[in-house]
Amino acid sequence: MKIPFLSFAVLYGSVLSLAAAEVDPVPYFSPQIGEGGAVTFQLKAAEAKTAAVRGQWTKDPLALARGNEGIWKAETTVPAGVWEYSFVVDGVQMIDPSNPSFKPMREPRSSILHLPSDPPAPWDFQDVPHGSVHQHGYVSKVLGRPREVAVYTPPGYETGTDSYPLLVLQHGSGDNQATWVAHGKAHWIIDSLVAQKKAVPMIVMMIDGHPLGMVPRDDEARRGQANGLFDRELLEDAMPLVESLYRVKSGAEHHAIAGLSMGGGHSLGTGLGHLDIFSAIGAFSASTPTDPKSLAAWQDPDATNQSLRLLWIACGKDDFLLERNEAFVAALTERGIKHDWLLTEGGHSWPVWRQYLSDFVPLLFRE
Repeated sequence: MKIPFLSFAVLYGSVLSLAAAEVDPVPYFSPQIGEGGAVTFQLKAAEAKTAAVRGQWTKDPLALARGNEGIWKAETTVPAGVWEYSFVVDGVQMIDPSNPSFKPMREPRSSILHLPSDPPAPWDFQDVPHGSVHQHGYVSKVLGRPREVAVYTPPGYETGTDSYPLLVLQHGSGDNQATWVAHGKAHWIIDSLVAQKKAVPMIVMMIDGHPLGMVPRDDEARRGQANGLFDRELLEDAMPLVESLYRVKSGAEHHAIAGLSMGGGHSLGTGLGHLDIFSAIGAFSASTPTDPKSLAAWQDPDATNQSLRLLWIACGKDDFLLERNEAFVAALTERGIKHDWLLTEGGHSWPVWRQYLSDFVPLLFRE
């Protein structure tokens, strides 16, 4: 059947009108960053009754005001730093849907706002030689399922032939193997320290510290099982893979392990349990071992002190794990195991841990 030309024109015009009606007439994006730390947050939520933004830079939520076309808006001033923030819409926490930068988590709910410092902080992008971050999938023989490991190589690795020391760097509970890079800016921190000759170039590997998924804090039996599986997966699967693919120096003197919160607990447990593999350990706001006497390092303090080049423990004054860290440090002192203890300002948060990494990395692998 032939359709008259006029019908085609009418149909075509109708499609254009429909397409135009579906285009958002009020363009917006969030966050908008202005001079002097001025930041504007916007969210389109036409059916919402209330909306606010919760930012890591302040204790108080900032209410958003409803405007035209159901777009909520708020303006504020934010200090320099790498911050987490979330929208709270009718009581529900969510990421900023207009911001592609969000914190890698088991349950993502925080976006990232990065305001560089002047002069630049170690975690800011700087015009220096940069390394690379690689991602590898593998099948864990320990767990019997696919897993992933992220690997940082220092500037010049791809064009050189040198071998490098290895740092195992672990995340906290709720995060994953991508968080130290995407949110912690570990690669930029090491790049800047190496460029200033404050740190030795190194390879860094990061694995998912949840071999059993999220485990409740009060489930001690399952947490103990998860810690044991983390230890085995790291040593039997992930490290051998990285050592087969990259030019990693052999010997405990060239291996370190560090982490924050849960990852700090992993670092203490695995590091002090395998002094034949690791000679340096860093624990940032660590979930410290509840029974240090079970660690191999406890059995012979003299041998431990000969093997360990560095045992570095730090925690903030407002951290909910401070008492636990202080008890662990007291046990180290009583046992005669050498260590460095750093009590700082701050709580259980990434701004604190970025600074800890910046302080810890320059201490590694020095002759």
